[in-house]
Amino acid sequence: MGDYSDPLQIKDGDNQLEKVELEQPMPSVGIIVGSIIAVFLCMSIAAIMIIILLKRNRPQCSETKGGDCDTLHYGHGEVTMPLFTPPGSEDPNQAVREFTKEIDSSHIVIESVIGGGEFGDVCKGKLRIPRRMEMSVAIKTLKQGANDKDRMEFLTEASIMGQFDDPNVIYLEGVVTKNFVFADHPIMIVTEYMLNGSLDTFLRNNDGKFTVIQLVGMMRGIASGMSYLSEMGYVHRDLAARNILINENLVCKVADFGLSREIDLDTTDGAYTTKGGKIPVRWTAPEAIAFRKFTSASDVWSYGVVMWEIISYGERPYWNWSNQYVIQAVERGFRLPPPMDCPEAIHQLMLDCWQKERGNRPKMQQVVRSHDKFIRAPELLKKIAKPRADLLMDLNPVNEVSRFNNVEGWLISIKMDRYIQNFLNAGYRTMEQVSTITSRDLETLGVTLIGHQKKIMNSIQTLRAQLYGPHFQVSEGFLV
Repeated sequence: MGDYSDPLQIKDGDNQLEKVELEQPMPSVGIIVGSIIAVFLCMSIAAIMIIILLKRNRPQCSETKGGDCDTLHYGHGEVTMPLFTPPGSEDPNQAVREFTKEIDSSHIVIESVIGGGEFGDVCKGKLRIPRRMEMSVAIKTLKQGANDKDRMEFLTEASIMGQFDDPNVIYLEGVVTKNFVFADHPIMIVTEYMLNGSLDTFLRNNDGKFTVIQLVGMMRGIASGMSYLSEMGYVHRDLAARNILINENLVCKVADFGLSREIDLDTTDGAYTTKGGKIPVRWTAPEAIAFRKFTSASDVWSYGVVMWEIISYGERPYWNWSNQYVIQAVERGFRLPPPMDCPEAIHQLMLDCWQKERGNRPKMQQVVRSHDKFIRAPELLKKIAKPRADLLMDLNPVNEVSRFNNVEGWLISIKMDRYIQNFLNAGYRTMEQVSTITSRDLETLGVTLIGHQKKIMNSIQTLRAQLYGPHFQVSEGFLV
């Protein structure tokens, strides 16, 4: 042993040498406790980091869990979305590179301007890519002199569209952001071309021309596209017939994924201004208006309004009512009555979509299955809906239709002033007299166009509810 070795005790026995353990000093209690605490802290920190990483990387939660994982919150003038980082949090050019295809501007031929959007013109054109068949496309352009905010929102819409691939959602062919032939060439979003344009205009131009099954087929396509978006964790927020495009085969596709922008309270498209952007009041669920939260369930409410637009051939929801009046009426229980010749089963599905409690509304997948059932069994659509007394109400003191003291003012308000002289010649002077009019009466008054009949009778139905309250019974001979 060396000079510094600890002593060993060895004893001889049974021809074996047994080593006796070295005598070591016992560690102090403080060191042991300190070691245990250090280990515990390290484990806690590691667990917290793992939880944070899992939360950051977990997929969108399912609707069936009942959470608000797909809720959009307005904040500081911005809107957050599950599929795209909110504007201002990153360079939108990065998202465009990730989710879209760049198209050389020399492959685009603009033929005509077919409309206008929030950011610039909407054009029809051709996409001519070498070794590919020439195809018609729609081209959305960013107006000259657009500011950085407009440019960012324009690119954001493109990056959102680029993430979708469904037969009932508008398809993005690509974007043009560089390699311009001309220095002043605008930035473009290039999508598939839909011959019949927006659904609301198409329906108004073809009033009464389709069978109920054809209309249900349009509804089914929109519901299927919305079901896909819901499964992708995306909330549209602005679902309306004006934002649905329809092609030559009557296939409907969900479109318009731009961010909302602030506009006046009462405008032709029914937008309601909030601190975080516009809300399309006539299509928006009560909780979304009240709390500025949008979920797949609020999209279902909007879809119910789109169904009403389709059955009424593009009638404006809630007619000429102001947005504030619509908010009050819906909050107090009013629901849109069935349009003329609306099947009871279709109106009931609308009412299901308009349940006040969002948890009671059907999921979009269930709506698709309902439409499939109607298409397979058209006899379910034979019974025509009647206005339900429990959904009609006396809306005083905010009575809008019955505020007119004469027939002239009422007809002007619903843009049917061409028939003023017809009504006056037939002896109709007061709104009480107007409330007794039937569809047969309209024909004798010279109102022969189906669309005009529907508009006038829808207004008369609302007038009856306001004049006589929820217990008013439609007598025999009234249009129901």
